[in-house]
Amino acid sequence: MSIWEEIKSSFRLGSNLTRLIYINLGVFVVFALLRVILFMAGSSTGWVTGIMALPANLHSLLVRPWTAITYMFYHEDFIHILFNLLWLYWFGRLFLQFFTQRQLIWVYLLGGISGALFYILAFNLLPPFRGYAGIALALGASASVLAVVIAVATLQPNFSVHLLFLGDVRLKYLAIATVIIDIISIPVSNAGGHIAHLGGALFGFLYVVALRKGTDLAKPFYSLAKLKFPKRKKMKVTYRKNETDYDYNYRKVQKQKQIDEILDKIARSGYDSLTKEEKDILFKANDRNIN
Repeated sequence: MSIWEEIKSSFRLGSNLTRLIYINLGVFVVFALLRVILFMAGSSTGWVTGIMALPANLHSLLVRPWTAITYMFYHEDFIHILFNLLWLYWFGRLFLQFFTQRQLIWVYLLGGISGALFYILAFNLLPPFRGYAGIALALGASASVLAVVIAVATLQPNFSVHLLFLGDVRLKYLAIATVIIDIISIPVSNAGGHIAHLGGALFGFLYVVALRKGTDLAKPFYSLAKLKFPKRKKMKVTYRKNETDYDYNYRKVQKQKQIDEILDKIARSGYDSLTKEEKDILFKANDRNIN
């Protein structure tokens, strides 16, 4: 199997977390190469950012409304995308222990849109930003990633993660520290970025608060796209040592689908509605930590 076939297979059979990471990486590589080609040809590269980044100017936004989505997948700096994807990978894995696959997609997207809304409102209404809306652009997945991080921290505030040099830290303290850093950094540098982060964080918090009351804020969007795994012909699974990569990946997908169905049942009827077998499956799936 070639590298390209392996990438296509892992995208098709992997989790929605894998897909989000691949999309971010793919967009980064494609536009980085495009900028190199334009540079070598002596052409301007500024328009590339213009078609992908989110403008604060309302007229520009009306002309390029798609940027409310594309900006959260677009990065120009390697360090920027590296840290965003590391956070997305670590906390995306943790998110999927407690939420469903489609919830990850919509918390990411709606968190990014919430960040965009905060960004646009700030540059058009707040005095410090007057005069800058015409030239300000937002880009990067940070607001979306913060929505995922804060959603997990709100649902499981006492869950501990291991941080280098700090040891085990509870999610609630990590979330509070992240929000405080964004707030106090607004007058220092990248004010628009930090404001967008806060918009994403707020959505992540409100999403879980509403979910606890029985309301899934993302539910109205589920019908827009069926972001479920493609149905595949059932295959016989043998011992791991005799499985092909395709068989193994397919078996993983089916197991994740079973877990998603259990999580959906909890959202509808509560944990007590689960059978003993379903509780055992969920316990085994959650019996791990992030290091």
